[in-house]
Order: sequence, then structure tokens, then C-alpha cells
Amino acid sequence: MARNSYELGVGVSEDHLALADAVAGFVERTITAEVVRAAVESTDAGKVLPFWDALVAQDLLSLHIAEELGGQGAGLLTLAVALEPLGRGLHTGPFVPTVLAGAVLAAAYGTHADEAALSRLAGLADGSRTGAVALTSNLTGTLTDGTLTVSGTADGVLGAASADVVLAPVAVAGEQRWVVFENIELTISAQDGIDVLRGAARLRVDSVEVSFERVLDVSAARVRSVAAVILGAEAVGVMSWCVSTASEYAKTRVQFGRPIGQFQGVKHKCAQMGIALEKARAVLWDAAYALDRDDDTAEYAAAVAALIIPDAAVQVAQECIQVHGGIGFTWEHDAHLYYRRALALRGQLGARDDRAEAVAGYALSGLTLSSELELPAEAERIRAAVRTELAEIAAIDDEDDQLVALGDGGWNLPHLPRPYGRSASPLEQVVIAQEIKASGIQMPQLLMGTWAVGALVPHGDERQKQELVVPTLRGELVWCQLFSEPGAGSDLASLTTKATKVDGGWRVSGQKIWTTVAQFSDWAMLIARTSPDKPKHEGITYFVLDMSSPGITVRPLREMTGSALFNEVFLDEVFIPDENVVGAVDDGWHVARTTLAGERVALSQKMEAYATDTDLLRFAIGRELSPVARYRLGELMAESRAVDVISSRVVLKQLSGIDVSTTSSVGKLLGMALGQAISEYVVAELGVAGVVSVPGERSDHAMEQLIAGRATTIYGGTTEVQLNVIGERMLGLPRDAAAHG
Repeated sequence: MARNSYELGVGVSEDHLALADAVAGFVERTITAEVVRAAVESTDAGKVLPFWDALVAQDLLSLHIAEELGGQGAGLLTLAVALEPLGRGLHTGPFVPTVLAGAVLAAAYGTHADEAALSRLAGLADGSRTGAVALTSNLTGTLTDGTLTVSGTADGVLGAASADVVLAPVAVAGEQRWVVFENIELTISAQDGIDVLRGAARLRVDSVEVSFERVLDVSAARVRSVAAVILGAEAVGVMSWCVSTASEYAKTRVQFGRPIGQFQGVKHKCAQMGIALEKARAVLWDAAYALDRDDDTAEYAAAVAALIIPDAAVQVAQECIQVHGGIGFTWEHDAHLYYRRALALRGQLGARDDRAEAVAGYALSGLTLSSELELPAEAERIRAAVRTELAEIAAIDDEDDQLVALGDGGWNLPHLPRPYGRSASPLEQVVIAQEIKASGIQMPQLLMGTWAVGALVPHGDERQKQELVVPTLRGELVWCQLFSEPGAGSDLASLTTKATKVDGGWRVSGQKIWTTVAQFSDWAMLIARTSPDKPKHEGITYFVLDMSSPGITVRPLREMTGSALFNEVFLDEVFIPDENVVGAVDDGWHVARTTLAGERVALSQKMEAYATDTDLLRFAIGRELSPVARYRLGELMAESRAVDVISSRVVLKQLSGIDVSTTSSVGKLLGMALGQAISEYVVAELGVAGVVSVPGERSDHAMEQLIAGRATTIYGGTTEVQLNVIGERMLGLPRDAAAHG
């Protein structure tokens, strides 16, 4: 049975799913509520719990360490997959500090390590020794006679109280160097902390002499990046528990005679929590994957993860408490333990303004994060054949002939079955899209024709397919969609447009609204009520309507932009012949909802027609920005990267046969809001030049994008409707009371 992508976690493959399930099973059996509560009341500063030996036996400590260094070579991404269920189980003890120490050592040693280094790593990998990493410190070092003498302190070092080896940054001659200390060289004092399950400690170093072989060749940026992934993975686990626990409570807690999850205030809060979780998983995956490949932009990707995940974890944990109400504020409920863990992890990764500045710095330097997908080897075989066929089409000089070749060859919507598409698998669709872009071929803009074809191919008869689908795919027909009505926007089941049976067809009367390009359309998709006595989801029929039919009046609606893309359409006793019914009479709801669109691979979820990160950087690079402006730019660039990565993960999950419907909805919702936020930023930074046309500035472009962008969170289902969909389909929350009946 297909697993929903929400259940999969950080990973994007069946192997990841199997690992996550195995670790989750271990957590459920071993890190029980009784074990966690005993740890809460324990006075042991190190918090080494009784399941340590059992956890070591799971062979997870060496997952991320290269085989050349004695590990399993699975990488940070695989470790992150395992850490999510551990974080969900509120794991404590030395595991996270130890794998962090191992990751930093592995980054420093690369593929070359002497016997002492290998021995040090081996102890961390097999669980015979534990480790910790101080991410900040006040340690300073002086070089004398081939040794480094270190003194100073470091506060809040995660897991230091039980660590055998500690890594810490030391300021040496104006540079930061990372040094390996043995426990016996340090004075360790437990510190009271907000996380009552995992100890942190102060380290004091008094004139300790360290040999050069214990001074690591690793940059501060790489240490921060590794920490962002490992601590971020645990934070994602915290978020996962908070989202599922809050959602389950919202399903069962009854107030005013209804489950509280049926109230939109609660449903939307839970949906936003789920969105934050999916966004955090995406950027965590991106950073871990980039570090595993040692990309030139790995630190940039990790900076994005460090900016998004810690604060999202805190916010989601807060909202979990809020959804639970009074019970969530009690000591007995676990919600506060997850909130404390989220706060502690955020504190380890530093102040938010520093994290935002790191992202802004990378972006303004001109560095670009790649969105290329790593495809299986089979893709190259597909690519060779696709490239050959497209080369023949690219060689056609006549534009109309080229459009016919594209349509008849199934290139416009390759996911459709032949002969209308190419019956392309998700992998083939990705390759085709890449090769079309590389070829420079200008594809026809089918607009609403995509939806029409998606309904006609599975539900239409042969005549409809030949007379309507084929010319649409050739770019010869323009379509509009007559669905929404003044009293039934997104609630299509409440439509009142009536179709009355007459000789040879139907007479249709009613009003439709928000109809894109109706004034230019040749044909329309129309749903109308044909059996008013049936329940509202029944008794609806799907028609195709020739827009030149008598009785149709189209009135353009002038928008905020001053243009008129939308229209009102009035239908006054319009005759539609029987042959233009699609599917069965009274089965239009099924036709409208079950098209082939779900089989299509969407390669981008940004609103490219509106403001994007390209517009943002074109505006910002070379401009003097205040610290506040740089902070906000860092946030927007991180948000933009999250949307890109969610799109990539949707594609990769489709390639693995995983249900992506909910993750895709999250990406669309974030993409809709992103363009608005970018255009608002640009206009605000321009000041007067953002609201009046000023020569030499981007005034006109910025104003146009700002006004036009307000539509993105309305059309195609408002933000609020999308939140309902995410809450109900991703989290299983009950439908609104008004939706029943």
C-alpha cells in the first residue's frame, strides 16, 4: 500500500522509510513513557539512560562516518532519517552529542586519518566512548614550542557532563581552531537548563597543553553546517511529535458538541504546524544531501536549514501546547518537554539574526543553490531517445507545423496516455521537461486547456477527443472554466446554474464568475445542476460548451491591476447538445474531481509570473541594505529555497511511487505567498520609489508585481481553503460542519 509522504519523514525513498520505521519501532519498545518520566525526575546531570546499550546495538552511531574511517558510509542524510524518530521519541542521553562529535571529526579527517584519529573515531562509532561539541566558547590558545596551551570556558555544552571526548573552538592568533580535549583535561560543571531531559555543562580549561595532532583541520562554517543538520534532524522529530499529537487531540477533544479540529481556528493552526514540518524536512534533506556530496554550496544549504528549522520547531511546540489548552500546560503532559527540547536546540544554533545574516551573505555574494535532481541511471537511456525526437521537432521552421508536431507527438502533456500524451512515467516526464528546456523549443501555453484535456481524455467519448482534445494539444483552441458562481466560489457543490433536459440536449441558465480568459475562449468546461432533487454532490453534470453559442454574455471584470483577465459569464437558455455531455448525466462531480492531473509531475511550485527570488536578488545585489533589510532578505531567500526543495522532493517521491498529494499542496501554498512577500519587501525598501515612478529605479515593475501578486492567494482556492485541505487530507482532521450534508 502506498504511504502518504507525510508519514515518510525526512527521507524520499523506500530504504529511508524502512530505516525510519525500524528506528521508530525501537523507540516505541524501548524509550517508553515510564523511561522518559524517570529521566525527568533524575538528578543525574549526564542523563545517561538505561537504553544506551540497546541503542548502541542498533548500529546507528557510525551511519554517517565514511567507510575509509571505519563507518558505514551512509552519510548525514541517512543519519537524519534515523534522528527524526529518535527526536520524536524524546530521546536523551549521549547519542546526539556523540554523533555530532563523530561528524565533526569525520569532516576534519576527510579520507585520511592516522592511527590515533581512527581510534578516536572508532570509540565514538561503536559506543565505547561518548562525545560532545561546544559550538561556541571563550577559549583562547597560545602557541609555544610545538604545543598549544589553552585556557578559558565554554557554556551550555550539550552532553558534556557524560562525554569522554569534547571538541571545542579555540581562538588562536586571531583564527578559530577546533581542538579535541579528553574529559580528564577539563573541569566540567553541570548547568541548570531549560531542557530537563538532557544535561548541558560549563567547561573550564586551565592551561591545558594540546599537541598539534589534536588541532582539527575543519572550518567553523563546516562545523556549523554539520550541527545544523544533526540538531535540525532532532528538532524535526520534535516537530513531528507535536504535529501528530496536536492533530490527534483536535480529532478527539469535543467542545460545544463538536471535535475542536472542526473549528477552522484550530484546524488552520494544525495545518500551519504541518506546513512548518514539511518545510523543515525539506531544507534538512537539502542540507544533508549537499554535505554528503560536499557541494560547493553545502554551507549555504545548511545555513538555510539553520535559519528555518530551529524557530519552526519552537513555534510548532508552542502551538501544540496551545491546541491542548490547559492540559498542555501541566507538568504531567509531555508537551512542555518537547517545547523545552526545541528551545534548547535553537539555543545551540545561535541567534536568529546571525543565522539570517549567514543566508543573506551567501545570497548577496552571488552564490546559487542548484535544483538539479539526481536521477537514476535509466534516465540517460530515456534522455538519448527523447533528445533525438525533439531535435527533429526543433528543426521544423514553420511555427504552426512545429505546434502540430508537439501536440501530435504527445509532448505537451506527456503524462497522458497515448496518443494524446506519451504515457510517460514520472521519470520520463522529468527527462522530457529537462530536454525541452535544453532544446529551446517554445511550448504552447494551454492554460485552462490542460484541465479540459485532463477531463476529456479519461471521461470523454471518441468524438470529443478527436474534435476537442487533439486541436487543444496543438494549441488551436483556448478554453475557460465555468465552475465558480457568485454564491459558490470554492464550494462547487452549492452551484445553482441549472441545466434542463430538452429535445436533443439541455437548456442552461445561470451565472458564472472569476472565469479566466472567457472573452477569448473558444470552448468552456461547464458544470451545472441537472437533478435539483438529489444531494448537492450528486445531480451535477459536466458539459463542454461552444462559447459562440447564442445566449452567452461575457462581461470582463476589471481587476486591481487595471487589466481584465477574469470575467462574469451569463448563460440565458443556452442550448448544449447531448453530445457535449462529458461522462454520465448527474456524474459531473466525479468527472470534475477525477482527472489525470494527479499523474502529472510538477517541476516547480513557484508562481513564475509573479515576483521570485530572481527579482529579489536583481533588486538587492549592489544595493546598500540596512541590517534589518539584510535580515529580511535572508528569511525570504531561505523561504524560496524551501519551496524549490519541496518541489524537488515531490518529484523524487513520485519517482519512488509515494503519494505526494499533501506535500504538493504544502508547496503550492508556500509558493503562492512567496511572491507576495518578495514584492512587498522590494516596494517597502524602495520607499517613495516603490509607490511612484522614479527614473532609474524599479518602480513600475515593483508596483505591478505588488498589485498583481495579491491574486495569488485567492485564485485556485484561497489560502484558507488550502489550509482546510491540508488539515483534512494531511492530518486527518474532521471536515467543517458546513461541509456535511
